[in-house]
Amino acid sequence: MTNGTTVNTAPAHAGAVSAPAAPKTVFAAIDIGASSGRVMLGRVSPSTGVSLETIHRFPNGVIELDGGLRWDFDALFAEVLKGLAAAASVARGNGERVVSIGIDTWAVDYGLVNDAGELTSVPFSYRDERSRAAVERVHAVISPEKLYAVTGLQYLQFNTLYQLAAEPNVDGVQALLIPDLIAFLLTGERRTEATNASTTGLFDAVAGEWAAEFLDALSLPRDIFPPLIQPGETVGTLLPSILEQTGLPADTRVVAVGSHDTASAVAAVPASQEDFAYISSGTWSLVGVELPHPVLTEASRTANFTNERGVDGTIRYLRNVGGLWLLSECQRAWAAEGYTQALTALLESAAALPAGGPQINADDPSFTAPDNMPDRIRAAVRNTGAVLADRPAAVVRCIMDSLAAGYARTLADAERLTGRSTGVVHIVGGGSQNRLLCQLTAEAAGKRVVAGPVEATALGNVLVQARAAGVVTGGLAELRALAGAGTELVRYEPALLRDPV
Repeated sequence: MTNGTTVNTAPAHAGAVSAPAAPKTVFAAIDIGASSGRVMLGRVSPSTGVSLETIHRFPNGVIELDGGLRWDFDALFAEVLKGLAAAASVARGNGERVVSIGIDTWAVDYGLVNDAGELTSVPFSYRDERSRAAVERVHAVISPEKLYAVTGLQYLQFNTLYQLAAEPNVDGVQALLIPDLIAFLLTGERRTEATNASTTGLFDAVAGEWAAEFLDALSLPRDIFPPLIQPGETVGTLLPSILEQTGLPADTRVVAVGSHDTASAVAAVPASQEDFAYISSGTWSLVGVELPHPVLTEASRTANFTNERGVDGTIRYLRNVGGLWLLSECQRAWAAEGYTQALTALLESAAALPAGGPQINADDPSFTAPDNMPDRIRAAVRNTGAVLADRPAAVVRCIMDSLAAGYARTLADAERLTGRSTGVVHIVGGGSQNRLLCQLTAEAAGKRVVAGPVEATALGNVLVQARAAGVVTGGLAELRALAGAGTELVRYEPALLRDPV
């Protein structure tokens, strides 16, 4: 099924990057997704690119608490501190110095912090259903058309504005998005990083500021969010208590990066041409193109595309598509039943099945919450009038076919809505390792697929820090060249582009 070929990239733009700073400089990246997190050390060389070392991995997930699905944030922050302490120790042992920390996580969720700097409750997860009831109340005072014309944000029932509308009381508190909340606990400084602010539904896509008219319409305080900060700017230095717990140098800075993990991932897409599309493939899949300006048309709204900020003021024009959450939830369900076949073997069995099998709408909201995913997928197939075999390989092939088809449809829509054609699709993140998914995407889209790097999010995080520290200079083209330098990229050709035998 796969025909991927490996290509070693070279630092094509090395001449456009400044000379390195002190060789002992290293950067810490806190990179947390919806199911796991890690703390990494990044070492940046303008001549050879970026090397990453994973220092500490830890699980993340929702818990049922006080009648809702929430994040175990105390445990999450304790793991962050453990990872930073380990990073400081490793750096010292190597004669290195951690000069800054960057934080990226998933979007939309937040913690409410009072004037004393205390969390008033455990942060809710976007997978909780509480915001569903608030959607109608929000749309009663701000129409979906008006929301999109200002924010350019795709409709998702868990967007931050619907979550805030579901809060019983926001007097005397501020909402800190998850990466901003971690930065606050590290530094005592309250800021909202712009790429993540653009996912709230309360951010003006053109002005690049909070949409005050929407805050007023929803009776939210004008200062419900802290002031905005851009990627590359300094949030602050570490609090004394954090220094004591981690052993980091006293002047270690927390630097804003693309704190929405997709913003960091897109900043590290190793594209050497402008007409590229990207798929950040992980728990969710983010599929789109990079633009200089938002697309705020009614056609864009009805197609449910979003305009989110990227590094250096770019626009990530994309749509959320279902992701590998479907596969991981199936694996979890099968493991509970005693079936523990390795993922590699599962994918090989799925690849051996014939094409043209049943598909589902992988981004249907019914798949958002955790449950028995194999049963739900089979039920969704039955609703289409087809039948899906009960064996795991058939379910996995259905997921892969459905994701690839969803990617191809979304890419075609992005080209139609922007008037741009794309010549290559870059898949980054965990999904770039899935050879079956990459090949099926190439076939479904009819485009060359370049897979890698897997660690695009951490690479983007570290590169923005390195530029802020003066270790490298240049724009996104230079950062992307460094992200690709030394990285093994795998290319997949659709049948229509392959040379005839």
